[in-house]
Amino acid sequence: MSCSNVRGISIIAAIVIVIIIGVIVAGVIIVLTPKSTLFSLSVTPTYMQDTVAGQRCVLLVTVVDEGQEDGEVIISATAPDSTVAVNPQTIIAGKVAEITVIPNKPIDANLTVTIQGERDGLQQIETVTLFVAGDVVAPDGGDGLGLLAAEIRDEFISWLAANHPEFGITSETEWTGTIVRPHIQVVMFYLFFSEEWEMGVSWHVMIPPHDWARIYLRHRFTEASPSYSFEISSRDEQEEPHAVALKDAFAELVWR
Repeated sequence: MSCSNVRGISIIAAIVIVIIIGVIVAGVIIVLTPKSTLFSLSVTPTYMQDTVAGQRCVLLVTVVDEGQEDGEVIISATAPDSTVAVNPQTIIAGKVAEITVIPNKPIDANLTVTIQGERDGLQQIETVTLFVAGDVVAPDGGDGLGLLAAEIRDEFISWLAANHPEFGITSETEWTGTIVRPHIQVVMFYLFFSEEWEMGVSWHVMIPPHDWARIYLRHRFTEASPSYSFEISSRDEQEEPHAVALKDAFAELVWR
């Protein structure tokens, strides 16, 4: 066999060896690289049709895993001309992140909130539309509305402390409030947030015996919808609160 033939065979053999080594290395890398499990984001609500500048618009985000493995998803959000906060910033399936968007100015137009979830390099993006009114309304609703909402809230709290101590809600619980649906006049809506609970307060602006008030309770970081609802059938007649079905208190979903 000539030297040229030997040299050619050697080159071919070397190429084959390099290819085999490359395949082995690639296989090792694939095995050792963690698999990124597909996931999706669920956001509630997807549209808010009645908001005002200064209002705390609270969106709820959950993660749905589409594989057998799970892990933490990093949540972030942006919105133009708004103050945005995410709490907590990482969640797993079964937990809830709250995205609070506070529009900075009245615009009489839609505002788009962009929400992103990221895990192991995979990203999912959802958008929510808020219609921000052009008129100026105080964040607490103005005209003493926040004070009235807190008064109604406290009428339930004293009863809850006595009848449902397992909630841990007492007169000492601290709350942060914001109006929702500010342009509805017959039924008023207000949201309060403690460290653990979201309480939706609504009341019927009517004369007795139709002057009812209702609340719902949602455990903030584990539930995306309410789990309890209660009613005072007539505030003027000073009736005691009592439990009502969520559907009867139109509280099957969060009020936004």
